[in-house]
Amino acid sequence: MARIPLLQLSDISLTFGGDPVFSDLSMVVHQSDRVALVGRNGSGKSTLMKVMAGLVEADTGSVVISPGVKVGYMEQDPDFAGFSTLGDYAASGLPDGEGYRVDMVAEGLKFDPAGDVATASGGERRRAALAKLLAEAPELMLLDEPTNHLDIQAIGWLEDQLKNTRTGYVLISHDRAFLNALTRATLWIDRGKVKRQEQGFASFEAWRDKAWEEEDQQRHKLNRKIKAEARWAVEGISARRKRNQGRLRALRDLQAGRAAQIKRQGTAGMVLESGRKSGKKVIEAKEISKAYDGKVILSNFSIKVNRGDCIGFVGPNGVGKTTLLNMLLGTVEPDSGEIMRGTNLDIALFDQNRMQLDPDISLWESLTGDVGLRVSGKADQVMVRGAPRHVAGYLKDFLFAENQLRAPVRSLSGGEKARLLLARIMAKESNLLVLDEPTNDLDVETLDLLQELLGDYDGTVLLVSHDRDFLDRVVTTTIAMEGNGKAVTYAGGWSDYQTQRADDAKIEIAVKTKAKTGKGTRASAGKSVGLSYTEQHRLDELPAEMERLEAEIGKLAEFLSDPDMFTKEPIKFQKGTDALIERQAKLDAAEEEWMALEEKQEQG
Repeated sequence: MARIPLLQLSDISLTFGGDPVFSDLSMVVHQSDRVALVGRNGSGKSTLMKVMAGLVEADTGSVVISPGVKVGYMEQDPDFAGFSTLGDYAASGLPDGEGYRVDMVAEGLKFDPAGDVATASGGERRRAALAKLLAEAPELMLLDEPTNHLDIQAIGWLEDQLKNTRTGYVLISHDRAFLNALTRATLWIDRGKVKRQEQGFASFEAWRDKAWEEEDQQRHKLNRKIKAEARWAVEGISARRKRNQGRLRALRDLQAGRAAQIKRQGTAGMVLESGRKSGKKVIEAKEISKAYDGKVILSNFSIKVNRGDCIGFVGPNGVGKTTLLNMLLGTVEPDSGEIMRGTNLDIALFDQNRMQLDPDISLWESLTGDVGLRVSGKADQVMVRGAPRHVAGYLKDFLFAENQLRAPVRSLSGGEKARLLLARIMAKESNLLVLDEPTNDLDVETLDLLQELLGDYDGTVLLVSHDRDFLDRVVTTTIAMEGNGKAVTYAGGWSDYQTQRADDAKIEIAVKTKAKTGKGTRASAGKSVGLSYTEQHRLDELPAEMERLEAEIGKLAEFLSDPDMFTKEPIKFQKGTDALIERQAKLDAAEEEWMALEEKQEQG
């Protein structure tokens, strides 16, 4: 059955005052397509999405949207002018009387439609833009980093929505688990060209590496041919000048072709080195608690952080992860309890709001203006792990071009700001690395490199992240902040935490059931004058009913113990949880009824 095209780009070329962003680009997005749009930071992913949405006009080529098709684009920086609340903005594209659609998605995305636009954070604005798109339900959705500023629970909810929609979508994201779960095709932007593979993101890296290997082989063959032809030209052309002018022109064409090849951008030259060793005990917290305005953030929490640990902090937005980090670092005091810090701590901090970056100064000044990096008397050099480096050369390691060095920080993309902050952090030696949401906006290659650096880092790492895949790859211990002051320590990463949490729930149910049902035999000992006929009949049938409910609870607990169930099939997970709660309630009621009848029988 032929698929219906929703949008078609033909021979698109676009240049922004220099090298072309795209040239001769053609592509089609079909009905029900689930496409990952991938490429390095700065490769043009967001620009291509804006071309699809009609927000950026190409220099040449055409964009055709099929009749009756509505294309929705999730804006990164939406314009809230004229709107007093986030809900007003989110509902602005809906017909009268359909504002309830915003309320439906607002609950899953965890944002308040009544929130004031004037005081809303960047994350709240992003969630409002996502709510607007989902509520409008267009035939084609263009989603540019929709998971940024969402916590793991909201990401799971969004993942579920996109799994079950019939709407086609193109998706940009750095979240591997999100892309793996949702996409069926991949668009890869590489040096101004777009390639398509009819497989999801899970197979992208193998496809990319194979393409680059073939490219390297072709380049090697071309270089060998050029060398051979050049040798021939030097040694033999004088004797056969007229006859071989065509061969000489072919050699020049080969050389011109090689010169025209665009070199692949390498990975960032990031290096993370620990300096002097800290003491074996880095941080120890004993029974610490914290509350703000009557809201309990943490209650009687204890932890020991030893040298070399890599600890991840997870939980919903607003639960207090950053507050706990700040208490451990000493910038926020607990209301009660004790925190002891070890010796020789050299702390490097990556804050989620990039507050260490002044948006009004240049990249150059961002490094040379840092007292800790400044080289006395040298305006163009910084100290990088104890050795002077030229600013331009050091920033080049982090993939910044020459023409960006004097540009203001505010002109950078989210991924570029993250790289600049990493450049500042990695210039200094440290032995305690604190990373609060470092994965936002970074491309896959940079995430891979950061993961390797953390794996080889000799110091201690405290990491807050909503990226499930990154947590699984990096952390050795997970602190789950579950609300109402509760924080629980689990061994391993995100998937390990999910498995252990399910096992704990299963054990709790089993213990509770055994405690309630182990008080004497349930079998009635014959009819008693204390019971009516109906009550005696009910007493006789309750043991079988309770055994059936126990068996169903056991099966549901086993079903929910699958560590991948929560992330891969959240609808089934929720239904299973609801069924488990329902049957447990029925079992509790049946047991109370049975004990009441037994007591009445004994009294009779």
